[in-house]
Amino acid sequence: MNRFPIEKMCFVLKVSRSGYYGWLRGDPSVRTMQNRTLKGQIRSIHERSRHTYGSPRITHELREQGIHVSRPRVARLMKAAGIRSCIGKRYRVCTTDSNHGFHIAENLLARDFSSARLTAAWVSDITYIRTAQGWSYLTTVIDLTDRMVIGWALSSTMKAKDTSVAAWKMAVNNRPLSTELIFHSDRGVQYACKEFAELLGTYPKVKRSMSRKGNCWDNAVAESFFKTLKSECTDPQKFNSRKEADMAIFDYIETWYNTRRRHSTLNYMTPVQYSQLLQTRNIAA
Repeated sequence: MNRFPIEKMCFVLKVSRSGYYGWLRGDPSVRTMQNRTLKGQIRSIHERSRHTYGSPRITHELREQGIHVSRPRVARLMKAAGIRSCIGKRYRVCTTDSNHGFHIAENLLARDFSSARLTAAWVSDITYIRTAQGWSYLTTVIDLTDRMVIGWALSSTMKAKDTSVAAWKMAVNNRPLSTELIFHSDRGVQYACKEFAELLGTYPKVKRSMSRKGNCWDNAVAESFFKTLKSECTDPQKFNSRKEADMAIFDYIETWYNTRRRHSTLNYMTPVQYSQLLQTRNIAA
């Protein structure tokens, strides 16, 4: 052990003497200390995200805070710390009743979910929320440009006045129409019925569009939002009443999804950030 001088062994092995003595004392390396700090920051972001963020979104959050780190490193540290995004169980209840005699609109959207201008294309759909008092039905209207939920309605019935009509009224109140708009939905009676058709008919610049029968991919953005909402919000909880569900949905959409949740399609910006970016560009132009 003492056959060679420490200085010569450090030179041959290309390590510093201070590093060797630090190792001998059991001092943690700089990298180890950095990883400890980073794990704490990752855990904090994960908790603020309601335990929903995986490594890509956490990486973007860290970078926005000025911490430059790679996604694989974040993923390794998350795995070592037992931190992972939540994945909820899935239910399937059909909310689309297309067995009716109302007019079916042509599929104008044709799965083109890209849009460079706000209020150019909206998509809408209806899903269910399980509560101890029975099903609640959530109707949403999403702007394809910034993926913001601009209109939504919760109801205990599937009537048009409580679903499609109510969500549409919130949407146009939040984003008044001034240019041509494609409004896309499935063929459900709530969207095809006379009441909703006449309502949209009062807006001359609105063009109706509907998915093909039984083809959920034609309305993939709306379906994707519901999948995210259920895995991050409703599946992990048990609602004793419709009021509890209403409060949870309001909190999720208005204080989390629209304002703080990073969206992969928006280059990991939030819908609010992306909307503000577009508005700034329009002013500059």
